[in-house]
Amino acid sequence: MANPYSIGRNCRVTLLWNGSRVDMRDVTSFQASQVTRAQRADPLNSVPVVFNTPGGWRGSFGVVRADATLDSLVAAVEAAFWNGGILGSGTIYQYISEPDGSQTTWEYTNVTMTLETDRWAAEEMMHYTVQFFASTRVKIS
Repeated sequence: MANPYSIGRNCRVTLLWNGSRVDMRDVTSFQASQVTRAQRADPLNSVPVVFNTPGGWRGSFGVVRADATLDSLVAAVEAAFWNGGILGSGTIYQYISEPDGSQTTWEYTNVTMTLETDRWAAEEMMHYTVQFFASTRVKIS
């Protein structure tokens, strides 16, 4: 019997930055949460009305350092800003292999990111945590 549930290994993540694919060999975790803004009206003649409007997506992903790919990307983003005031952005693609055999693809657009964890220790693998913000999440397939 096939597993009827999604498990962590059912997910792959790819990053495009300024149109170039950034191959991070070992992405170990990925999370994203919708950001919303609560809109509220308190009419004098009725009950309060509250609804949420979309405000982007916040998330993070973990990467085991296998090479200088992520370091080089962060350095290039900083250099582009300091040399010309250019603020680049990227796109994250999340590919999910569904339990029924189909694939769902999510595209996170206008991504900005911050390298949060860059800790080196003797006899330990180097793990990065990257925080990101995306303007939208769109279902591609």
